[in-house]
Amino acid sequence: MRRSADSAEPAAWTAGLDVLERTVGRAVMEARTRNRLPIILIDGPSGAGKSSLADHLLASWSAPGEPRLVRMDDLYPGWDGLDAGSVALGAELLVPLRATGSGRWRRWDWAADRPGEWETVRGSEPLIVEGCGTLSRPNAELADLGIWLDADDELRRARAIARDGETFAAHWDQWQDEFERYLARENPRENADVVVDITAWPFGTLANQPTGTNVEA
Repeated sequence: MRRSADSAEPAAWTAGLDVLERTVGRAVMEARTRNRLPIILIDGPSGAGKSSLADHLLASWSAPGEPRLVRMDDLYPGWDGLDAGSVALGAELLVPLRATGSGRWRRWDWAADRPGEWETVRGSEPLIVEGCGTLSRPNAELADLGIWLDADDELRRARAIARDGETFAAHWDQWQDEFERYLARENPRENADVVVDITAWPFGTLANQPTGTNVEA
């Protein structure tokens, strides 16, 4: 479902969660018809709802196959690891998975502040990857559907702190600076197939959000 290199930035997109689910389903079906492992990448700033959306897609999955989920939070090698995690996602998981049907990613041990065990992903079942850094230019080219989430800045910060506590609060500015550099270099929002503002979706209750709710990109 990749757009051509000269395509315009995704247009403002208004839809309910049910429409987004159908969009994911179509992307999976199209990948299957081309004998491709369906890859869905979800990106956006901290607190925008990437994890909640990924959890909802898994819980409500109606497309073919049994989806697997990889979270970028498990790949980043520390608080300054956004770029390294983004590169590792492509080089160690997505590229080999596309080429050979088997890729891997290395879990970061946050408690010990060091690399942890390797995790292997094999086979043709759908793969969802959520987190900042998924929609770099090289990664986006390997995806069947790229989703970018927008949300109000103050709300994002409140959501992120409520989720991760004061540990994240102490690193917010550091992470945001790295994220801004990623935005300037990779233009991930423009690499997406779908851009959605989910400010109106209550944090932590995405799975219960009524279908048909309007959200504006």
